[in-house]
Amino acid sequence: MTTTVPTARDRTGPAHSRRNRRRDDTGLALLFILPAFIGFVVFLLWPTARGIYLSFTRFNLLTPPEFNGLDNYVRMAQDPVFWNSMRVTVYYVILNIGIQTVLALVIAVMMQRLTKSTWLRGIVLTPYLVSNVVAALIFLWILDYQLGIGNTALEVIGVDRIAFLSSDAWVIPTIALINAWRHVGYTALLIFAGLQTIPETMYEAGRVDGASEIRMFRSITVPLLRPILALVLIITVVGSFQVFDTVAVTTRGGPVDSSRVLQYYIYDVAFGRFQFGYASAMSVALLVVLVVITFIQYRLTRAEQSDLN
Repeated sequence: MTTTVPTARDRTGPAHSRRNRRRDDTGLALLFILPAFIGFVVFLLWPTARGIYLSFTRFNLLTPPEFNGLDNYVRMAQDPVFWNSMRVTVYYVILNIGIQTVLALVIAVMMQRLTKSTWLRGIVLTPYLVSNVVAALIFLWILDYQLGIGNTALEVIGVDRIAFLSSDAWVIPTIALINAWRHVGYTALLIFAGLQTIPETMYEAGRVDGASEIRMFRSITVPLLRPILALVLIITVVGSFQVFDTVAVTTRGGPVDSSRVLQYYIYDVAFGRFQFGYASAMSVALLVVLVVITFIQYRLTRAEQSDLN
C-alpha cells in the first residue's frame, strides 16, 4: 500500500487560495465604493476646495477671479449684517435644537414604552416626508395674520391675532417651530433606534427596585443613550446652521433682517449681488464654525464612549 505525503505546496494551497479570494473581494469592494467616491470628490471635495480658493478672490461670475488676499475676510469682520446674520442663526439653532431634541426624546421613549404599533410609529415620521418648501408654504398660509386659520382659531378662543412671520419677536421662534415639526419625527426615529440597544433587563431591575418610569428615564435611559444623543445633536446642529428654504419662502430675511440667517445672506450676496468671492469667504467661515462646534460637541459628550461597555 502506497502512502502519499502532502508536499509543502499542497499544504499551502488552500491558504494561498483564500488570500487570492480576499484580494479579489477587496477589488470588488473598491469597485462598489468607486461611484460614491466619485460623487464625493465631484460634489463635495472639489466644490469645497474651489470655494476656499474663491474666498481669496474678487469674482462676479462675468470675469475671471482676481486674487485679493484677505480683503474678503477683513470685510466680513467689519460687516454688521454678517454679524447680525450669525447672531440670528445662533438664536435659531438654540431654539430649534432645544425644541426638537426634547420632543424627539419624549416621542421616542413613548414609542418604545407605550406602543408596538408599526403604523403609529410610521405616522410620527410623516412630516419628514414633506419637503421644506411645501411645509413652509403650508405654514405661511396657516399663520397669515389676516386670513390664516391659525390666527382665526386664536381669535375664536379670545386671543389676539399674532404676526407670527412679520414680527421681530415672533419670526425666529415661528421658523424654529416649523422646522422642528418637520424634523422631529426623523430625530425621534434615530433616538428610537438607540433605545433598542438598551437591554430590557436594565428596566426590569429598575422595576424590581421600585423605580418609577420617570426615575428610570433619568437614571437608565438618558445615560445609556448618551452616544446616540451626541450623534443626534451633531447632525441636527449642523443641519440647523444650514437653514435656508424656510426663510426664503416665508420671510426672505425680514422684517428688517430679523430673520436674515447666514445661509440666506450668503445666497443674497452671491446670487443677488454677484459677489461670489465674498460669499465664498462667509461660507468658509461657516464651515470653520461648524467644524469647531462639532469637535467641541464630540469631546464634551464623549460620543465615542458607551456606558453599556
